[in-house]
Amino acid sequence: MMAKDILEEIVAHKRLEVERFKTELSEREIHRRVELLLDFKVASMSQALSTSDSGIIAEFKRKSPSKGWIKEEGRADVIPLSYQQNGASAVSILTDEKYFGGCDDFISTARHAGVKIPVLYKNFVIDEYQLFQARLCGASAVLLIAADLSRQECQVLMATAHELGLEVLLEMHSELELEYAELEPDMCGINNRNLGSFVTDVENSFRLAALLPKEAVKVSESGISNPETVKSLRLAGFRGFLIGENFMKTDDPGQSLKEFIEQL
Repeated sequence: MMAKDILEEIVAHKRLEVERFKTELSEREIHRRVELLLDFKVASMSQALSTSDSGIIAEFKRKSPSKGWIKEEGRADVIPLSYQQNGASAVSILTDEKYFGGCDDFISTARHAGVKIPVLYKNFVIDEYQLFQARLCGASAVLLIAADLSRQECQVLMATAHELGLEVLLEMHSELELEYAELEPDMCGINNRNLGSFVTDVENSFRLAALLPKEAVKVSESGISNPETVKSLRLAGFRGFLIGENFMKTDDPGQSLKEFIEQL
């Protein structure tokens, strides 16, 4: 385990970043802009996963704290669209800049390029302001991480997300965090990677799946590199499979996704 949990470091930086964003675009102004969008519904990610044969959420991830740059030249107007064309049920786009080399504009860019399937706003959401950012750039769903938030904070953020027409993928990693599932998020995610130590173990999904509410739309995240793993996870009740690095580290992420789905 790292001496200082990387998650704590990211969240501390995120608080400063959000305060900076609020000076660049006031809360009042972002609320006004989002209000204009609320008549337009966004595609439901939980529905897309429930009805899909593959359930793959292909991730646009250029960088990570543990690996550094994975694909620095990766383009938001190319790869997400290619994922859609090659069978992804949904796309996840990293919008954290410092640690993951992302930004909100990547979602707007992907939308302008023609991405119609649900897009997950993948960031460390700790403030309602970020939910408005997610809705403004064109996301369909947002990630909330139990390890970042008290149950109360999580509940408040989830209610606001729903008011904005966004779905919530609530990420849990341990048995202790499973009580968050009682908040009834749209999707329950099990992260196979420990965010503190970056150790990844897919067994985590199998272990925790049985303890989640039966009717929950379950998503397994991180460390999935083999179609056989997806088949087994599906039998364990999972409907969504978040895969990023496995595709992003190849020359043509969309093509890699296509081959992965063909093996399913």
